[in-house]
Amino acid sequence: MRRQIATACRTAGRDPTGVVLTAVTKTQPPEALTAAIAAGQRVFGENRVQEAQAHWAALRPAVPDLELRLIGPLQTNKAVDAVALFDVIETLDRPKLADALAAAADRLGRPVRVLIQINTGAEPQKAGVLPEDADALVRHARGKGLIVEGLMCIPPADEAPGPHFALLRRIARRNGLKALSMGMSGDYETAIRFGATHVRVGSALFGERNRPQTPSSD
Repeated sequence: MRRQIATACRTAGRDPTGVVLTAVTKTQPPEALTAAIAAGQRVFGENRVQEAQAHWAALRPAVPDLELRLIGPLQTNKAVDAVALFDVIETLDRPKLADALAAAADRLGRPVRVLIQINTGAEPQKAGVLPEDADALVRHARGKGLIVEGLMCIPPADEAPGPHFALLRRIARRNGLKALSMGMSGDYETAIRFGATHVRVGSALFGERNRPQTPSSD
């Protein structure tokens, strides 16, 4: 996968070291995680706090340079658990969650690195702040002491992703943000052309993921 990303970077005239591969490990079995770690992968994305705790409780202490990123929606009552486990939370999408993360940071005595999730397609069923409210949320999060590193988006499945990636880039630039988490297995090459710094890849690495038998509660 890193070779494909490097090829996409060269095609876009970019340095491959400027794009981080986030391996999406939701619902993957333990052997898939250990194989990825053995192959040199160090940045992983998880969708749910509870599942991530089960995945990484035993593995993380043995891999000191591991980075865990929360890429799924977060409820405020899971903020403390999320801050304790994850290095970066990519799905900050509302002031109330920013407040909860700031309180968790104070309680645990550790800084919180975040990305703001933007609902670029204004889809009612999808998490993320609307584009027109993004600047205000960035200011609010910064005012709470959160380390706002960049933005994240998931474009609508039935639309070309390019315009959504371009919108995310514009919002990031006017807020002085460098990190752009955009692009997944099916559109990471397009995302790289539009400036992605992180691409979130699951099925292209591990194959189609296993579906949990029961829905998660977090």
